[in-house]
Amino acid sequence: MKIPPPRSSSANPLDLIDLDSQLTDEEKAIRATVRQACDDLVEPHIMQWYETGDLPARDLAKEFGRIGLLGMHLEGYGCAGMSSVDYGLACVELEASDSGIRSLVSVQGSLAMGAIHMWGSEEQKQEWLPRMAAGDAIGCFGLTEPDIGSDPGAMKTRARRDGDDWILNGAKLWITNGSIADVAVVWANAGEEHGGIRGFVVPTDTPGFAAHVIKHKMSLRASVTSELTLDNVRLPAEAVFPEVRGLKGPLSCLSEARYGILWGALGSARSALETARRYSIERNQFGKPLAGFQLTQAKLASMSTELQLGLLLALHLGRLKDSVGLRPEQVSVGKYNNISKALQICRTARTILGANGVSGEFPIMRHANNLESVLTYEGTHEMHTLVLGQALTGVPAFR
Repeated sequence: MKIPPPRSSSANPLDLIDLDSQLTDEEKAIRATVRQACDDLVEPHIMQWYETGDLPARDLAKEFGRIGLLGMHLEGYGCAGMSSVDYGLACVELEASDSGIRSLVSVQGSLAMGAIHMWGSEEQKQEWLPRMAAGDAIGCFGLTEPDIGSDPGAMKTRARRDGDDWILNGAKLWITNGSIADVAVVWANAGEEHGGIRGFVVPTDTPGFAAHVIKHKMSLRASVTSELTLDNVRLPAEAVFPEVRGLKGPLSCLSEARYGILWGALGSARSALETARRYSIERNQFGKPLAGFQLTQAKLASMSTELQLGLLLALHLGRLKDSVGLRPEQVSVGKYNNISKALQICRTARTILGANGVSGEFPIMRHANNLESVLTYEGTHEMHTLVLGQALTGVPAFR
């Protein structure tokens, strides 16, 4: 048997297993387009936005809409109709700049637009999706409540019939894009006689609707986060999603969002790894680069391996989603693994930089702080653990 000669040693230090060889030229081009947009629009300003707790979300949405990023994986209504893998690669680049930037796109495209696209009437789709795809209208997704997080079936927001109209009362918390949104997808308990949990398309200028910005966040600071209040919000009959009833509606939307998240977190991890790798080469201690110490190389090797394994998992799930679709527990595998591993990569990368690792001059601590939120939202790490446990044993352990 003839042994082939060794391949060139000029490897990409961030792609030692040549994962790029599994991507098409079109997928690489889409990734490069998103990377360039982030380099131009986000990177020069992100540290200031994070420090001030502000984000020009409407301006960014317009720019992202112009290049087809908003709802890019949806078909029709002005959406780009790209693949799940295309969307995942875009999420990596967005979150390599900041989790808040990916959240802006994810909530707009996967949650708000995704809910309307999946469950809305034709009139709702025609009214909102083209404007949202262009960035001319911003959407938010109201599910989590002040006292209700992992158990959405216990939500206290209520919808009652009044003639042909619906009246909504309640509150939603930790809502990305809430205070800048033009439309809110709000989930409310309509009572068993009206199908239980129902989804409503709520224009935010409707009397009784209000959104208040949440301040004093230590994570996702470059993101608009709000509390929504609904005080006798009167909606016409056509505001409700016509077909879907029960938790199937919001949970199906969350699966779409989680898919983007399991890719996106790896962007934060990649940024942290590359920062630590470069720093280890440039910083000298005891007369030689930090990269020349075995413990430093062990950290870099571990981080690199976990990043590449996460990307392999994400790519597999993306190809599966594009071919036959994903089951909820498969999405949970991705979120369970990739977010916790991304957070560990950021924490390890920080140690290579020592005290400089907490400086805003480097992105590592910002990414780590953001990932603390990513670990929790769209299903906590514990809830995904139980989803996988039930899939493995057939025994639910949520209560």
